[in-house]
Amino acid sequence: MKLKEGVQAYLIGSLKDPIVNILAKNSHLTKTQLETLLIDVLSENLAGKQLKYDEKAKLRLTKAQISRGAFNRTLRQSKENVIKSIYTVLLLGYLGVFENTTLDPYLEIANKLRQYTEAYKSALGNGNNAEEQLKIIAIIKEELETSLKQLSNPSEGMT
Repeated sequence: MKLKEGVQAYLIGSLKDPIVNILAKNSHLTKTQLETLLIDVLSENLAGKQLKYDEKAKLRLTKAQISRGAFNRTLRQSKENVIKSIYTVLLLGYLGVFENTTLDPYLEIANKLRQYTEAYKSALGNGNNAEEQLKIIAIIKEELETSLKQLSNPSEGMT
């Protein structure tokens, strides 16, 4: 499989994932920034070598040609948003906000996400009981979607 097809297949699959959609919608990243950041990280892993930014720009899902400058600008914005999010978490931790029990639902979601990821990886690597594992994954995924939708409602957030 060619690099472009591999990267774009991964992007399409990821961007269609309902959990990714809920998380992305409530993150500081635009869809374009998320796509650009994923291309930056994923493309070199798939290519097995360092790629130039104009090569990465050609991997975007859009049919229009993206310049290297536009790709770099979007990548810089996405990285800045990720860094600001990390600083927000660090600030809240430093101020002791995480000691407050109102964050418990968010921690539960984080644990469910980890559980979902582990179950998914286990199902991929384990041919045994694949049908049973898929049922477990479906249940966890549904619970996650419901929980994330509830948390993304501003009236349900940190109070």
